Amino acid sequence: MLLRALNDRKFAGAYGAEAGPAYDARLATPFAVLGIRTAGVRLSEIVYLPRGVATLAPQNRVAETTCRQIERYLDDPQFIFDLPIDFCGTAYQQRVWRGICEIPSGKTRTYGELARHIGSAPRAVGGACGANRIPLVIPCHRVVGSGGIGGFMKSRGGAPIAIKQWLLVHEQAHASA
Repeated sequence: MLLRALNDRKFAGAYGAEAGPAYDARLATPFAVLGIRTAGVRLSEIVYLPRGVATLAPQNRVAETTCRQIERYLDDPQFIFDLPIDFCGTAYQQRVWRGICEIPSGKTRTYGELARHIGSAPRAVGGACGANRIPLVIPCHRVVGSGGIGGFMKSRGGAPIAIKQWLLVHEQAHASA
């Protein structure tokens, strides 16, 4: 499972060749190194890289602001991100991501609960969660399965699930009523 996770697109930079453009910052966290990409004046992607990947100081103002806000979140899981986001996705995905952003820190929603909230189906919500290019800021880790933790980063085990578990513990998350 871990090998599969490391070969996943979100871990593509771990062994040399980068997937897509270079990162504008790489920030070490307790659970991964975060590869941060920007598009103009907006945050466009956060990629989970293995912990051993070299860090990179922010290369522009958006990357700098993103790193500082992630550090604030790591110090205080109640911190609310306020970043300019490049919502690059379908209208449906954007609707799901906005619904995810409504889930407060320390709370979770099941795929089914979120689907009912936005008038959709659980599987489609799961697909949109897997397409989220800005995790943490769009906190898809707060969306869980009805019978357990569910998936994360298009995976059901290994490093991605360990990251999701870390984030939920950090936020002291529990199911919402």
